Amino acid sequence: MSLTVTLWGHALAALLFCMIAWSQLRDATTALPRLPFVVALVATALWALAVAGIDARDVTARVAESFRNIAWLGFMFALVQRDRAAPHRRTIACLYGVVAIIVLIGIAVVLLEGIDVSTIARLDRARILLRVMVAVSALVLVNHLHSAVAPRERGGIRLLVIALAAMWGMDFVMFGIRYATQGYVAELIAIRGVAMALLAPLFAIAVLRNGDWTLRLSRSVAWQSMSMAGVVLYLLMMVIATRALAEISGENARMAQTAFVFGSTAATLTLVSSPWLKAWVKVKMAKHLFRHRYDYRTEWIRFTDTLGKPEGAAALDERVVKAVADLTDSPAGLLLVPDGAMLGIGARWKWDADDLPTIAGGEALARHLAASGRIVELDSVRAGAGSSADTDSVPPWMIDLTDAWALVPLVHLDRLQGAILLARPPVDRALDWEDFDLLRIAGRQVASYLAEARAQEALAEAERFDEFNRRFAFILHDIKNLVSQLTLTARNAERHADNPEFRADMIATLQDSAGRMNDLLARLSQNHRARGEELRDVELLPLIERVAARRRAHHPVEIEGRHVAAHVDPVRLEQLLGHLLQNAIEASAASDPVKIAIARDGAHVSIDVLDHGCGMSPAFLRDKLFKPFVSSKPGGFGIGAFEARQLAQGMGGSVAVTSREGGGDAGGTQFRITLPAAHTLRLEQAA
Repeated sequence: MSLTVTLWGHALAALLFCMIAWSQLRDATTALPRLPFVVALVATALWALAVAGIDARDVTARVAESFRNIAWLGFMFALVQRDRAAPHRRTIACLYGVVAIIVLIGIAVVLLEGIDVSTIARLDRARILLRVMVAVSALVLVNHLHSAVAPRERGGIRLLVIALAAMWGMDFVMFGIRYATQGYVAELIAIRGVAMALLAPLFAIAVLRNGDWTLRLSRSVAWQSMSMAGVVLYLLMMVIATRALAEISGENARMAQTAFVFGSTAATLTLVSSPWLKAWVKVKMAKHLFRHRYDYRTEWIRFTDTLGKPEGAAALDERVVKAVADLTDSPAGLLLVPDGAMLGIGARWKWDADDLPTIAGGEALARHLAASGRIVELDSVRAGAGSSADTDSVPPWMIDLTDAWALVPLVHLDRLQGAILLARPPVDRALDWEDFDLLRIAGRQVASYLAEARAQEALAEAERFDEFNRRFAFILHDIKNLVSQLTLTARNAERHADNPEFRADMIATLQDSAGRMNDLLARLSQNHRARGEELRDVELLPLIERVAARRRAHHPVEIEGRHVAAHVDPVRLEQLLGHLLQNAIEASAASDPVKIAIARDGAHVSIDVLDHGCGMSPAFLRDKLFKPFVSSKPGGFGIGAFEARQLAQGMGGSVAVTSREGGGDAGGTQFRITLPAAHTLRLEQAA
């Protein structure tokens, strides 16, 4: 198994270092000492290839490893020598020269072992000791390289320094164990090959920078690299520890190794799963590897994704708190909302509700946040280092709550939409200028979301009132029609009260009017849904006869046509015909009958309502007829034609009108209702 890992690990490392070297040969703009860097990469690739193709114990592989060390030392020396004004340049050059001499002595020992086999046993410990000395010396020079670079350029070179330190650190561990145990550890050779393959991307990323060594490294790549390096380091430590236990535990070695592996794995998993560790690593990475604390692109994408989650997620107020808290890794947050002139407790995200006051902040805090828009750092207020305005306005309960960390105002167009109280992050720290800038921008964005949401709520409430007013306007129109019908009934009762047929019609009219009034009252209810049925095939002639019968006691109504069926809602169609028929009766003289004509034209059915009234002008037909609250009749509400067209459109039909002014035979109005024909008729036509 270890042989396979050795082969593939070193082969992969050779391939990766060759690719990096090739990319550097093609890129002439790099600020690195390009030739020494390429030579070091090629030497590393050749060494890894020798280990994979031959054997780590072969003379070729050992010589290649020495040349790899010399190449990287040369590269480091070229970096140090770039600064002509650096002090002690000669001393540093002598140190590099001494380490190079040790490497060359090691090469001589290796070659001597290859020439005279009998010297292997005597020179083996000396060769391993020389390698340990090279690794230690190289680590010292790596540390010097990091300290010798100018502080403003140190951030860019740090990743390269880490890679070199890891490479020689593994050499030190491996050869130190070999020197102590005097044995060949195949597992360590295999692990070193895998580790070198993992270090190759660090060398590649180290050169993706500008001339002053500024890294262009994403935080996700850095986090993954650190995680992989941690896994490799853990495995390396486990191998070293189990080998050491095997040497010192004797017969109980197996039991000791099992107990160690189990205990260390449990402890490592407990430590890794701790939120504090993750937060601590992120803080240290941001501090030492990057120029800025935040990856603003990533943070803003996460921020907007949290705010814009689809329906079914948490409420907007809770998402707002979470979005802001995630920016600073705060474990909880609390939204304070305007409550009159003060601030009340709003949505909570992972915040314990115990001991929270009803009123979160008084008028002083609300005025201060709205006027200044300042982010209040509560630790500064507790320490007495905050401004006097912050100290005077922050309520005592926030000061006493040790988990309260920062208060972010949400200001939109100079109006306070609320504030977010953030809990202390796992790794406690003071707010810096990046925190203030990011939280200020996020607070403005969140405030605009809240302002828009509240405007939408106000608009929805206004629409509910508008719907109620609209419903009431239709009902008033229907009441007017009922009043007109009852007035005609009362007027005719004076002349025809002795007629039994009239009395029967009058009772039927009163019962119908009472039922319609009850329907009107029900329509005023907030939970009312318009009475109706699903669209279905309906015979029109009986329905029209029923509508006309209610008006014949007061005005003559004639019906022309044959049996035709339409695909409609009978309730809505009765209401539609009632509006148009009532308008036609009111526009006609008492002796002029109103005519209703039914016809079928292919897939449609038409119902014409005709009268010989005074008619309407073309301008009124074009601009005002179907507008609500516009009527040509004195005392009219202007709702009938508007509602009739809406009812027809709801059934897939339409209402058209033609009119001539003048009255009598020369004038009058024709309303044409066009509706879909019944399905059975259309199927017959298709057949």
